[in-house]
Amino acid sequence: MTAEEYYKQGNEHRRRGDFPAAMNCYLQAAQLDPEGPGATAEQMLEDIMNFYCKDIYNP
Repeated sequence: MTAEEYYKQGNEHRRRGDFPAAMNCYLQAAQLDPEGPGATAEQMLEDIMNFYCKDIYNP
């Protein structure tokens, strides 16, 4: 899969509320394209999870 496909798949998971799966897709996208939207989405989701859901997500 391409970085764009991982990014789009991550967006679908995020819309459904499956944040761990979304994070995995965004991480894959960021590895393939560190300057792409997947890297930005991964960082944003990580920041949100760290702020709001400290009990659910703890890197």
